Amino acid sequence: MSIQSILSLRARVRSGVRQLFDRLGFLEVDTPTLSPEVLPEAHIEPIAVFLDGQSRPPHYLQASPEALMKRLLAGGAGPIYQLAQAFRAGEHSSTHDSEFTLLEWYAPKTTLSDASRVLEQLCQEVLGTGGIQRLTCSQVFLKYAGVDPQTASLRDLERAGQQAGLQLPEGHAELPAEVAWDFWFEILLAEVVTPKLGRGQPTMLEAWPVSQAAFAKLDRASPQAALRFELFVEGVELANGWEEETSRSVLRARIDAANRTRVANGRKSLPLPTQLLAAHRSDGPDSATSSGTKSLCMPEGVGAALGFDRLVMLAAGADSIAAVRCFKSSHA
Repeated sequence: MSIQSILSLRARVRSGVRQLFDRLGFLEVDTPTLSPEVLPEAHIEPIAVFLDGQSRPPHYLQASPEALMKRLLAGGAGPIYQLAQAFRAGEHSSTHDSEFTLLEWYAPKTTLSDASRVLEQLCQEVLGTGGIQRLTCSQVFLKYAGVDPQTASLRDLERAGQQAGLQLPEGHAELPAEVAWDFWFEILLAEVVTPKLGRGQPTMLEAWPVSQAAFAKLDRASPQAALRFELFVEGVELANGWEEETSRSVLRARIDAANRTRVANGRKSLPLPTQLLAAHRSDGPDSATSSGTKSLCMPEGVGAALGFDRLVMLAAGADSIAAVRCFKSSHA
C-alpha cells in the first residue's frame, strides 16, 4: 500500500469508530501518555522513563489508558472512549509492536451482552461482517484442544499441549504450579484455539477461568468463571474486556497476584497504583464520606480495549499491522 492509501484507510476507519461511539452516547477523552503510576500486569512490560533522574521513581509510558480512564469514571465521566497511543516493551510480531494505537471504551451500567452489540456493530460497520458468535472457553478448548480449562488440572493441560506439539519456553519448568497452569492455558489459546476462531463471523469468547480474570468480576451464577471476553476475527485477537470488578480489596489482591507472577517469571514487581485503588470502592456495598454522602468511585459496567492497528489490518485484508502503518517503533 502507498503512504497515501494507508493514511486514507486509517483516517476512514478512525472516523467510522468516532462516529459510532459518538452516536452511542460516549464522550471522547484524552489521558496522559506518561504517568507516575502504571497498572501492574503479569505479562505486560511497561516502559519506564526517568524524568527526574535515576535516583527518583520513574514515570511510565502507559501500556493502556485503563488506569487513567477509570479515574475519570470514578469522577462521574459516564460512557467514555479514547484512541490512545500505548507502549509495551519487547512486543514485536505481525500483530504486535512496542508502540501502537489502542481504542479503549468504558460503559457504566452495562453487561457483556451490551458489549456484544457494540462489538457486532463496530465489526459490521468497519469490516462488513454480519452477526457475532458467542462461545465459552470450555466450548472452544474442548473442540480444538480436547480439554476443558474449567475442570482441567495442570497435567491435563500439559497433555493437551504435548499432543499439539507444544512445550513451555526454556526455563519455565520450575514455575509454581498455578503459574505453569496459566502458561499452558495461554499457549493452547494462542497456538491451537485462536487460529480457528472468528472465521467468517466474529467470535466473542467468554466464561474465562478464574485465574485468567485479570480485573473482571466473577460470575455470580457460575463462580468458577470470570465475566471476561476476547473478540476474534479471522483468527486474530482483536479486542478484550470484561465486566469491571469495582472492589478495592479485590483489585489489590489481583495486582498483588500479578506482581507475584512477574517475580516468578524473573520480572520486577511494579509499584501499587495508589490513585487507581483509591478510585475503587472500599469493602462493603457503599463508600461514604465523613458527612454521610456517598463518595464517587469506579462504577460497575464493561470496559474494553481493541487493537486499532489490527482493526485497520483486517479492514485492508493485510497479514500484518506493519502493512497498514507508515512507521514501526523499531524504525521510526
